[in-house]
Amino acid sequence: MSHASDLIDRAMSRLPERLRGQVTEWISDYQDVAELPHTDMALQSLPTVWAGSPFVALSCIRAPELLDDLAHSGDLEGAYEEGEMASRAADTVADCSDEDALNSALRRYRRREMVRIAWRDLAGWASLGETLRELSALADACIQVALDWHLHQLQARFGEPRNAAGEPVTFYVLGMGKLGGRELNYSSDIDLIFGYSDLGETEGGRKSVDNQEFFTRLGQKLINSLNARLVDGFVFRVDMRLRPYGDSGPLVMHSDQLETYYEAQGREWERYAMIKARVVAGDQKAGGALLEALRPFVYRRYLDYGALESLREMKAMIAREVERRGLEHNIKLGAGGIREVEFVGQAFQLIRGGRERGLQERSIIRVLEYLGQHNALPGFAVRQLLEGYEFLRRTENRLQAMQDKQVHELPEDPLDQQRLAYTMGFDRWDAFAARLTELRRHVHDHFEQVFAAPQAEHEMTPHDEPEIGDVWSEVVTGAEAEAVLQANGFEQPSDCLQRLAAFRTGSHCRALTETGRERLDRLMPLLIGATAAAERPDATLTRLLDLLEAIVRRTSYLALLVEHPMALSQLVKLCSASPWIARHVSRHPMLLDELLDPRTLYAPLKRKALAEELRERLDAYPGDDLEQRMEVLRQFKQANALRVAASDLAGVTPLMVVSDHLVDIAEVVLGEVLDLAWSHLEARHGRPTCRVDGETVDAGFAIIAYGKLGGLELGYGSDLDVVFIHDSRGEEQVTDGDRQVDNNVFFMRLAQRIIHILGATMAGGVLYEVDTRLRPSGRSGLLATSLDAFAEYQREQAWTWEHQALVRARYVAGSVALGEQFTELRTEILRRPRDRDQLRVEVRDMRERMREQKGSKRPDEFSIKQDRGGIADIEFMVQYGVLSGAVDAPRLLRYTDNIRLLGELRDAGWIGRDEAELLVDAYRTYRSRVHQLTLQEEPAIVPAETFREMSGQVADVWHRLMDD
Repeated sequence: MSHASDLIDRAMSRLPERLRGQVTEWISDYQDVAELPHTDMALQSLPTVWAGSPFVALSCIRAPELLDDLAHSGDLEGAYEEGEMASRAADTVADCSDEDALNSALRRYRRREMVRIAWRDLAGWASLGETLRELSALADACIQVALDWHLHQLQARFGEPRNAAGEPVTFYVLGMGKLGGRELNYSSDIDLIFGYSDLGETEGGRKSVDNQEFFTRLGQKLINSLNARLVDGFVFRVDMRLRPYGDSGPLVMHSDQLETYYEAQGREWERYAMIKARVVAGDQKAGGALLEALRPFVYRRYLDYGALESLREMKAMIAREVERRGLEHNIKLGAGGIREVEFVGQAFQLIRGGRERGLQERSIIRVLEYLGQHNALPGFAVRQLLEGYEFLRRTENRLQAMQDKQVHELPEDPLDQQRLAYTMGFDRWDAFAARLTELRRHVHDHFEQVFAAPQAEHEMTPHDEPEIGDVWSEVVTGAEAEAVLQANGFEQPSDCLQRLAAFRTGSHCRALTETGRERLDRLMPLLIGATAAAERPDATLTRLLDLLEAIVRRTSYLALLVEHPMALSQLVKLCSASPWIARHVSRHPMLLDELLDPRTLYAPLKRKALAEELRERLDAYPGDDLEQRMEVLRQFKQANALRVAASDLAGVTPLMVVSDHLVDIAEVVLGEVLDLAWSHLEARHGRPTCRVDGETVDAGFAIIAYGKLGGLELGYGSDLDVVFIHDSRGEEQVTDGDRQVDNNVFFMRLAQRIIHILGATMAGGVLYEVDTRLRPSGRSGLLATSLDAFAEYQREQAWTWEHQALVRARYVAGSVALGEQFTELRTEILRRPRDRDQLRVEVRDMRERMREQKGSKRPDEFSIKQDRGGIADIEFMVQYGVLSGAVDAPRLLRYTDNIRLLGELRDAGWIGRDEAELLVDAYRTYRSRVHQLTLQEEPAIVPAETFREMSGQVADVWHRLMDD
C-alpha cells in the first residue's frame, strides 16, 4: 500500500460509517480526473473535511486544479498575514480587461478562498476567531478590488469627481452587521451602506455628471459584480436595506446627508446597526470621519436605559416572526440563539457605551469580556455566554459549509445530522443536540435576566380595592385618594395630592413626548408605593418630586428606574434619609447608575482601588480630549462621594473613616488634575528647567493641603484649601520647549489651570471649590510660590495664625522630593522656640475675634463650630499646644489631624489623660453631628440644650489652658 493510500485509509477509519461510503465515492471520482495531493496534512485531513462539507468536496472534484494549487502552494496549511487577502485579490483581477472577466475572476477567487478557509476550519487547524476574520477579510478584499476596477472604468468615461473647490471627492463603503464586526460566516449576506465625501461634479472625462449620479453608477456596478448569480455563482449576496430610508432611499448619499439623516431621523434599530459599522472599502479617512461624527448618535453621553425598551421590542418582533415561521430550532433567531448573545452585549453598549469607551467595540466577544472584567455581568454569565456563542457560531459555520448555503436551521436529514455532529466533535446526533440545548438554555436564561420586563403597572378592575398607584393615574381622586394615601402612612395626604397635581401639570411634565409620558406613567405608581414604605413618606415624596422635576425630561433616567426596581428602592431609601443626597442626585443624575448594585453602593473604595478606577475611566478617552476628561473626573468624584454618603447613612462607616474616604477621593482627583494640567502646559512650552551649579535640572511642583484636607477631616462639600509651591532656582529658569516661558510664568499658569479644572462648572458639576488664600501674602501673593520664597515668608513675615494653619498642612500631590523639602521646612517653622505667654494671647485673641464674627447671636442656639466649647475651641487649643510644645516634643509634628494630635499632646504631658479623652469625645461627637446636619442640608446649629454639658466641659478646658 502506498504512503498516500495508507494516510487516507487511516483517516477514513475514523469517520462514522454512514459518512464513509459517500466520502469513498467522492475520492474515487476525484482520482478519475486527478491525483490526490501529496502533502501529508492534506491527505490526513481530506476525509474529515469532505465528510463535513459536500461543497468543498464537489468544488475540488469539479476543479481539481484548485486543491492541487492549495496543497502545493502551502496556502492550505497556513493563515494569511495581515493584508495578504487583499493583495492576492488585487493580483487576481489585475489583468481583467472587461466586466465579464472581472466578475468571473472574482468568483473563482472567492471559491478558492472559501474552500481554503473551510478546509482549515473543518480540519481543526484554525480557531473560530481566525475563520471569522479570514471570511471577513475575503469580503473586504472582493469589495475593494471590484470598487477599484469600476472606479477606474467610470473615471475614464466621466472624469474624476470633485467638489466646488476643485478638490477630489471620494467614495467609501460601510460594512454593517457581521462584516462590520469582522465576524462574517460562510454564507452571510453582506450589509453595506455607500457614501461619498462631498457634492460636486466630475471633471476631465468625455462627459461630466454630478457626483451623485457618478457614485450611484459606481454603487450599482459594485453590487452587480458581487451579487449577480452567474455561471460561476456569486461572490457575496449584497443587502442595501440598512441604508437611510431603506429600499426607498437613494443608493448613495454624501457624508453631510448621512450625518443629518442619523441626527434628525435615526431610529433605535439604526443605532443598534451602527454599533458594528466599519469602513470596509474605499476612502478610509472620509468614512472614518462620518463614523466619528455619528458616535454621539450611537453612544449617548448619558446612561440610555430607554434602549432596553427598544431592544426588547425588537426581540419581541423577532420572536413573533420565529413563531409565525416555525423557526424555534433556528440557531440564529430562536431562543438561546446567536442573536440573543448579541442582544445582551449590545444592550450594555447602547446603554453605557457613551460613558465607557471600552464598550465602543464591534466584536461581541470583546464586549462580553469587557463586561465580565468590569463586573457589569457576573463572571459565570460571561463564561456561559461566550461558551454558547462560540458553539453556536461554529455550528452555524459547519451548517453553511455543508452546501455553501445561508441556513440556520438544524438539519432533519439523518446523514446531514451525522455530518454536523461529527464536525462538531460528537459521535452521535443526540449527544450534540443535548449539548446544544444545554448551551442555548444558558444563553436564554442570561438574556431573560438582562431583558426581563419591569414590573407592570397595576390595572384596576371594577372589583379591585383602590391601591396607592391609582392615585397617580387618577383612578381615585379627592377624599378617596386622600384616604388611600393616609392608609399607606402619609400624614398630610391633602398636601401630597396637591404636590402630585402640581408636578403632573407642571411645565416639565407637559413638555414630555409620548414616550416620556408613558415612562413617567409606568414609574410613578411604583415610586409612590415605594415612598409609602419610607420612614418619612411626606418629606420623601417632596424630595423625590423635586428630583424628578430636574431629570424628567431626560426620560432615559425614568427608564432606568422603571427597568430596575432595586435602583428605585435605593433612591427612595437614600432620599428619605437625606435631602443632601436627593439634591446631589438631582444635580448629577448620572449617579442613578450607582444605585443599581447595593453591593458597591454601600462599599466605598479604598485609595488604591479609587486610583485604579479613575485611571481606567480616563484611559477610555484620548489624552487630548481635555473637556471629556474633566467630565470623567466629575463623574468619578460625584459617584464616589455618593458611595461614602450612602455608607455613612447606613451606619456601616464610622465618622473618621468617612473623612478618610473623602480625603482619598480628593487626593486621587488632585493627582490626576495636576497630571492633566502639567501635560497640557508641557505640550505647549516644554518642561520647566533651571541651571544649578552648572547642571541643568528639572524644576518640581507640589500641592500642599491646608485646613480640612490637610487635617484629614474633609466633609461633604468641603472646599480644598491649597498652596502651590515649586523649586525653580538658580540660573536660566525657563522651559525647554519651542515656546519658552519663564518658570514662574509656567507654574503660575499651571496653578491657574489646576484651579480651572477643579472649579469649572460642567454637566457633571464642579469638582471642588478651591481656596488659595493661605498662600504667602494671601490674595495679593503669587499663586505659585518658590520653596525659597515660601520659607523666607514663613520665617520672616508670617503671622501666628499662619503658623497655626501650618499645623494642619501636608504635601498631597506633585514632586515627592519637593514634598519632603516642604515637610522639613514645616518642622523647622513649627519647632521654633516661642514665648508661650505671648503665643497664648495671640491665639486666644484670634479665637475671640472669630467667635464674635461667626458665633451664634442667640442664647437658645449653639453653633457647633464657632460657639464657646465647640469645634473651633478644640482646634485652637490643639494648635496652641503644638506651637508651644513642638520645640521640646518633635513627635507633635507627626500628624496633622486633631484626634491624633490630642493623643500626642497627652503623651507629651501638655494635657491630662481625662481632659484629652474629653476633647477627643467632644470633637468626634461634634463632627458626627455636623456630618448628619450636612446630609440633612441644615446649618451646624442646634438647640443650646443639646450640647450644654459637653460644651461647658470643653469651655472649662479652654479656660484652664488659654485664659490662665
